Amino acid sequence: MTDLIAPADVDLPADGFALFPDRSVVALRIAGELKDLATVVGSLDGVEPVTVSSPDGLNILRHSTAHILAQAVQRVRPQANLGIGPPITDGFYYDFGVDDPFTPEDLKAIKKEMERIVREGQRFVRRVVTDDEARAELADEPFKLELIGLKGGSQEAAEGASVEVGAGELTIYDNVTRDGETAWKDLCRGPHVPSTRIAGNGWDLTRVAGAYWRGSEKNPQLQRIYGTAWPTKDELRAYQHRLEEAAKRDHRKLGKDLDLFSFPEEIGPGLSVFHPKGGIIRYEIERYMRERLLANGYQVVNTPHITKGDLFMTSGHLQWYADGMYPPMVLDEVVDADGHVSREGQEYYLKPMNCPFHNLIFRSRGRSYRELPLRLSEFGSVYRYEKSGTLAGLTRVRGMTQDDTHIYVTADQVKGELEHSLEFVLQTLRDYGLNDFYLELSTKEEGNPKFIGDDRLWDEATQTLREVAEGSGLELVPDPGGAAFYGPKISVQARDAIGRTWQMSTIQLDFNQPERFELEYTGPDGEKHRPVMIHRALFGSIERFFAILLEHYAGAFPVWLAPVQVVGIPVAEEYGPYLDDIVARLRAAGVRAEVDHSDDRMPKKIRTHTTQKVPLQLIAGEQDRSGGTVSFRFRDGSQTNGIPVDEAIDKIVAAISGRLLINTAEDLV
Repeated sequence: MTDLIAPADVDLPADGFALFPDRSVVALRIAGELKDLATVVGSLDGVEPVTVSSPDGLNILRHSTAHILAQAVQRVRPQANLGIGPPITDGFYYDFGVDDPFTPEDLKAIKKEMERIVREGQRFVRRVVTDDEARAELADEPFKLELIGLKGGSQEAAEGASVEVGAGELTIYDNVTRDGETAWKDLCRGPHVPSTRIAGNGWDLTRVAGAYWRGSEKNPQLQRIYGTAWPTKDELRAYQHRLEEAAKRDHRKLGKDLDLFSFPEEIGPGLSVFHPKGGIIRYEIERYMRERLLANGYQVVNTPHITKGDLFMTSGHLQWYADGMYPPMVLDEVVDADGHVSREGQEYYLKPMNCPFHNLIFRSRGRSYRELPLRLSEFGSVYRYEKSGTLAGLTRVRGMTQDDTHIYVTADQVKGELEHSLEFVLQTLRDYGLNDFYLELSTKEEGNPKFIGDDRLWDEATQTLREVAEGSGLELVPDPGGAAFYGPKISVQARDAIGRTWQMSTIQLDFNQPERFELEYTGPDGEKHRPVMIHRALFGSIERFFAILLEHYAGAFPVWLAPVQVVGIPVAEEYGPYLDDIVARLRAAGVRAEVDHSDDRMPKKIRTHTTQKVPLQLIAGEQDRSGGTVSFRFRDGSQTNGIPVDEAIDKIVAAISGRLLINTAEDLV
């Protein structure tokens, strides 16, 4: 939405240029549908301007810049075939079919061509075509021809293909020069910015990667060029600065530098091992979460890692999620001495989800309404066959541990339990140091067979979640089509220390699983009733949450999470025993503390432990030993001297119990 309004003296019908002469307006929204600024309207009813800085405006700018990239590529490599080029978060990409990968020299030449195209001020002109006309014009573009054949089913076409084809008419966008010549064209739904000049304010190409056509390893591998585009050069520079900061915080680099975890080749892609320092951080994350669960009426359960396939047939995972599961193991076959099979084997699967197991626990005996809400919680290991190209450190893995909770409630308890769950989630995340949130409401897509169950129940579940989300007072953003196959969900989106957004906790309302598993409880009327099921994962997975916290804190964790909380550094070797006594007292109080007895000189010891991001260094020399004191040194290099030992221990213990982030002398109260 924008405050811009059309001038009062404009005669209708008129196009968007006349209606909104402000140069920040790059498109129109008419009855909720995005249109080019060149669109002529006869009435102002339902007409809104779209500014370049709005979310829709940024997507349009970035998609237009992707077209400029594609035109430049075909100038540099005329034989390159066009794939798709959608906008993505903070940028865009375009896929190309080429014989040889792009080189750094290619990218330099492509960027120069993009600059020329921007200066040429080419207009983006929309043109409606028939399927046959599109095939004739794009006869040399095999990937585009394939998309034309899938028109009306863009969900099947490829991720991002909705920018090319959809359920409506086919359109081609011509890039028209100032003298009226068509310089280039592309199959596209649009809309686009009016001119290539608008895209020239702040853009850059960022990297090249391989990508399979339509996301399948069975298809040709294309070259994908990524880029970014912003309304101004200042915004581009700010984004590039964020990228530099993000690179410093990359959890994969920090994990290696701080000796926290690794991905041994012998185990396989996407399967991590946590080293002692990473293991203790993970332990603390889980320990505090378990304390919160037990204090809030959750019951802890445990389930196996594998199961017979029938369980996932009942839950629906084999019908709707099989591509994300590891293939089955055929076990328990019995063969007699003559080689005849006397008992057929059964298919067992590694579990991708915990919910079917929890349903069996609920169903294991009769349940009364007096037991509800029943909150079953598990730190359950699950396994998902992610494609190797999508794996990304700990944020996208094949083996993970979910802090999974399934809550069974009566219909009357649904809203209250959702409110309780959301408040539980937000407070727990705050305790880990994340404080900046908004919510996302993921709903079903009408007509998509992925979503199962009665429409009435979906509507009821969606409305209930919306009311709970709005009642939290947080910003609520729609996510149409993003629901799980069995029900809508609220996602908590958290912003980290450098402003990036991470999807954190999810709360999903499910009327379908209780039906599929025939779950029942006895109500106060003595009759059997179907419970409603709430899926709640606070972290998503421990691995991913670990990575998010590691990047949020850039490895400098609050004292309670730090693998080594205190390290003693003697000014000289003779003061080591004095620090040993202090550290022994700290350990007795549950503090992870040690003394550095290495042969390194004191300045090098300080540098080493500062690099390892130890929050508290205790330094002692003759003055401290004789006075029964100790000196604190902090991560930023500041120091507090002459603190009595008892007081120092009390401060350290208080910092841990208060879950404080200690980087400076002022932080230790």
